[in-house]
Amino acid sequence: MRLFDPWPVFFKREWKRCWPFLTGFAVTGALITKFTAGLTEEDAKNSKFVQQHRR
Repeated sequence: MRLFDPWPVFFKREWKRCWPFLTGFAVTGALITKFTAGLTEEDAKNSKFVQQHRR
């Protein structure tokens, strides 16, 4: 006799509820990664934010 596995039902229900959040999180993470990967040392030297937080 095969036992009932609740995990597929749970994930299907939660995916329907949470996909906008997960998609937004992925897009935001990709944008942040893209912009921070393009920064150079020259950009860091000219940044007021980096200068204030450098110790």
